[in-house]
Amino acid sequence: MAEAYIVDAVRTPRGIGKQGKGALAAEHPQHLAATVLKAIAERNSLDTATVDDVIWSVSTQDGMQGGDLGRMAALDAGYDVTSSGMTLDRFCGGGITSVNLAAAQVMSGMADCVVAGGTEMMSLTAAMTKEKMQAGIKPMMMGSYNERLQKVHPQSHQGICGDAIATIEGFTREELDEVGYRSQQRAAEAISEGRFDKSVVPVVADDGSVILDKEEYPRPQTTLEGLGELEPAFTKIADVPLDANGTTFRGLINQKYPDVEIQHFHHAGNSSGVVDGAAAVLVASKEYCEANGLKPRARVVQTANMGDDPTLMLNAPVPAAKRVLEKAGMSIEDIDLFEINEAFAVVAAKFVRDLELDWDKVNVNGGSIALGHPIGATGSILIGTMVDELERQDKRYGLVTMCAAGGMAPAIIVERVSDFVD
Repeated sequence: MAEAYIVDAVRTPRGIGKQGKGALAAEHPQHLAATVLKAIAERNSLDTATVDDVIWSVSTQDGMQGGDLGRMAALDAGYDVTSSGMTLDRFCGGGITSVNLAAAQVMSGMADCVVAGGTEMMSLTAAMTKEKMQAGIKPMMMGSYNERLQKVHPQSHQGICGDAIATIEGFTREELDEVGYRSQQRAAEAISEGRFDKSVVPVVADDGSVILDKEEYPRPQTTLEGLGELEPAFTKIADVPLDANGTTFRGLINQKYPDVEIQHFHHAGNSSGVVDGAAAVLVASKEYCEANGLKPRARVVQTANMGDDPTLMLNAPVPAAKRVLEKAGMSIEDIDLFEINEAFAVVAAKFVRDLELDWDKVNVNGGSIALGHPIGATGSILIGTMVDELERQDKRYGLVTMCAAGGMAPAIIVERVSDFVD
């Protein structure tokens, strides 16, 4: 089987995902995607007529984020019309999956060069959700809700799932606040030292003016005392009736876990931030790199997908990490660095505890609690962050994984390379 190499990775800064507040909120999602697609082509002198496909991730494929954003954004970025594009949805996990599929295409010999990535404008999706609510469409009626499926696999709100897991697993509010505080401190240090500079490209308007060129979400002034004063975020919505039958988010979890008295520990300071952003990763074969004078930065060692209990929703990263390690013939000790998406503090805390990891190897530049989580783009961002950090620390292997709605987790192991690996 051929090898798949990561040649480069770029991303936008993450803007606050609120209409009227975030710098990117007035932009079209296609513009964010085109920004990173154009940047990765220009940085690598890429002949886009040789790009076999653009594989893109968008979670909420509705409104301006609908209509195959991968193809439309590639055209917007000036790619040759012969370079096709597709868009996928694995909820939060799509940004990893787009890269995994790109690698699979290259490793199978069916493609030589693929650009993967993702986009999500949370400011846009939040506005669409608000409009639907105002129109009388309740959450249980949106998206993929199916009453028959909910009877078999009840699926609740992600934040309440996080609280349920914390309750079941015995994590304390203080432990989860520590995860949030650590994320902010590490992100602040990474930004001050310019660790993201290699990958971040500015978002500019058509006239060349800069719309956003730095992270907008982090709160480096965060203290543990301040986090301790924040009210839990999901207490009220846990018991709001969602349909004519009086179904609640809490009730959906208790339908399967009747003895769990959910305690509410998650809040804005230990949950992922709502932001806008996009990222792109260039994946190519050895032959393509040699023919086009490209020097790979990392090799895709192995990928995996894992499903878990959809009712608790967020527990698949640990089994996904174990599966990808098993498929690679590696052990946890072989991995130098880990990126686990901080959807909620309990996800990272459980990942570290269950795999008996040292926090010095995990999310060393902070995570989505501090930097934000643009759903469909985050996985691609994390892969780029991992490649940058392996280079910075002169380390070899990195593992990236994240939870996704429906109780899923994709995973990928990458190896930093200074030259081609025989």
